Amino acid sequence: MEQYFSATQKMEQEVMFPSLLRGVFPQQEGAAPAADGHTDLYERYQLLKAIKPVVEKGLASVTDQSHSSTDTSTAFDDRDTSTAPDDNDPMDAQLEERLSHHLAGLQQVLTHLTRDTNALTRRYSQILEQISPSEGQPSW
Repeated sequence: MEQYFSATQKMEQEVMFPSLLRGVFPQQEGAAPAADGHTDLYERYQLLKAIKPVVEKGLASVTDQSHSSTDTSTAFDDRDTSTAPDDNDPMDAQLEERLSHHLAGLQQVLTHLTRDTNALTRRYSQILEQISPSEGQPSW
């Protein structure tokens, strides 16, 4: 997750003129092609910027809005919690398996987002170099 946050922070610091990304499509090196094949880097930049707050705040804000007015405490089962949990409880094993599955999925999504963010930032830097290739050379 730290790599994702670092990549998005770098993107936000470097991409000063996102409009330069309009009409520029991802290269095969780091970014996965869009399903429809028509997403330019500007649209991808906007998407990555929109996703960042969701990742930072977690899904708590989304789930808070989706809860109805019903009491969520009724969702818990009626097991006696005063005793120690049974290590052989199939429900516990299922929960651990589900958690592991979801964490693996989250890791894959964050890896994909990090790769796309880094690729977008690299491409933006290439565009800037093409615009001003003489930068760094004396003008005398």
